Amino acid sequence: MINKPKKKPQRMCVSCRERRDKKDLIRVTLAEDGSLKYDPTGKHPGRGAYLCKNENCISIELKAHRISKGLKATGDSKIEELSKEILELCKADEQTS
Repeated sequence: MINKPKKKPQRMCVSCRERRDKKDLIRVTLAEDGSLKYDPTGKHPGRGAYLCKNENCISIELKAHRISKGLKATGDSKIEELSKEILELCKADEQTS
């Protein structure tokens, strides 16, 4: 028998709408209590939305509020704060790489 290669999970960025490997995206979750969390492991419970790990996609999200649409949530101030935090994390990752 020939072993088939495993499929890599694909997800879509809510900002640029491109499909990428799940590990190449940032996951943001909406917990049952309404709190928003950055999910670096991809395993937090709750509804999730994905963003590319680049400054451009995160900047577009800050203007268009697409995470709130992907999460089907309100609370733009929390989402904007979280998006800015993720943007800072991405900038730090790019500088260390």
